Amino acid sequence: MTEAVKIRGLVKNYNGLVAVNNLDLTVPEGSIYGFLGPNGAGKTTTLKMIAGMTEPTSGEIEIMGKKVSFGSNQNREMIGYLPDVPGFYDWMSPVEFLNFSGSLYNIEKSVLKSRIVELLKLVNLYKQRSKKIGTFSRGMKQRLGIAQALINDPKVVLLDEPVSALDPIGRKEVMDIISSLSAKVTVFFSSHILADVERICDRVVIINEGKKLLEDSIEHIREVPDVRELEIELETKEDVLKLEAIKDLDFVEEVVVDNLKVLIKAQDIDKLRVKLNQIFNEENILVKKMVVKEISLEDIFIKVVNNHDQA
Repeated sequence: MTEAVKIRGLVKNYNGLVAVNNLDLTVPEGSIYGFLGPNGAGKTTTLKMIAGMTEPTSGEIEIMGKKVSFGSNQNREMIGYLPDVPGFYDWMSPVEFLNFSGSLYNIEKSVLKSRIVELLKLVNLYKQRSKKIGTFSRGMKQRLGIAQALINDPKVVLLDEPVSALDPIGRKEVMDIISSLSAKVTVFFSSHILADVERICDRVVIINEGKKLLEDSIEHIREVPDVRELEIELETKEDVLKLEAIKDLDFVEEVVVDNLKVLIKAQDIDKLRVKLNQIFNEENILVKKMVVKEISLEDIFIKVVNNHDQA
């Protein structure tokens, strides 16, 4: 696995307030990496340190194997950055704004011209290329911000809460664009909107109060909870009552009955299914539906953060 971003022992201390606390992260090249945490968890501070805009108190950051130094332009060609509140010149058009942004990287004019066309098509703003940015919606500006973050053809793109202030349509448009970048560029995507991260990210880290609580692939991270849920729908109330004894099993955590539906929380979902099938056969119970509820990133997030707060 090639590492696009590597962070070791990262600390940021603001006059005694620890915003980032001994953070270690590894972001695989070409991945869409979800950086999750509640507001104030240290996400923005971390992204600014990766971009070289904020000086760490201690620790090291590497981008594509090269060390990041505060205030240095050494790695700026490799990094694209979209802040949580991007700024634009409202009197400019998208073409003018991207020309200006590209000029800061000394990109050859012919290369820049074709890249602007390509990026405006990517973010679905090509038809609006000559309109004033001041007339744009928040979603359109956010899409333009992504184009700006990609103007220097970076290896790593840092997106700080890119959809938090958007309506559902604007959020979907931006998320579709980010998803399309998979494998083309490494995307480091901070958010507190769990459904968005779950939809497009290959890997996720959860932080709280500047500390890493959990880091893994989306696939593996769903295996973290030790309690799973199974939902059953039966034909009659009598059948529901026949399941009452299930709550006494040592691996069953909770049984919730709602009319003809039964929700069972268990530590061993496979063992539970074997036991239920046995009861169904012995008691001649008719089952309309039986499904294992998929664990969501929200379930995991709440569990992990609550465990941290109680520690």
